[in-house]
Amino acid sequence: MTDTAEAMDAQPTAAPPTLLYLMKQVELAVRAELDELARPVGLTALQYTALTVLERHPDLTAAHLARLSFVTAQSMADMVTALLDRGLIERHRDPADRRRLVIALTAEGQRLLDDLRPAVVDLERQMLSLMSASEADALRRAVELCRRALRRPDAGDPDRP
Repeated sequence: MTDTAEAMDAQPTAAPPTLLYLMKQVELAVRAELDELARPVGLTALQYTALTVLERHPDLTAAHLARLSFVTAQSMADMVTALLDRGLIERHRDPADRRRLVIALTAEGQRLLDDLRPAVVDLERQMLSLMSASEADALRRAVELCRRALRRPDAGDPDRP
């Protein structure tokens, strides 16, 4: 055996990437694709995410919207200003607690989401294209279980305001 071959045999085999690393790569790839889809209508992936959260959960405070959109309160404050200026969201008093200001989608914000939805569905379809339907369902269940396992007790359900 040559010295080079012996040196190669002595090299430790690299560990495969962790699941956390792979999930982060998927997140970054999805965010880049969402940025591309949203750019023509003047949105970022994060703004798109905030609008979809408001679609599912109308009348959220800015702080709660920030938590459900995975951004800081400061980032959300800037985002709310930009989305208000574009007429995609509105602020109003919470009917249940007049002291609170809550945020909701406007008809224009909903129209924009409706226009983007087919492209987003296509993106998800592309992401899952190398899987069978049962594998895609299993992935969805597995990711949901991961999400539940990591949920902090004080965080509440991310799908419920």
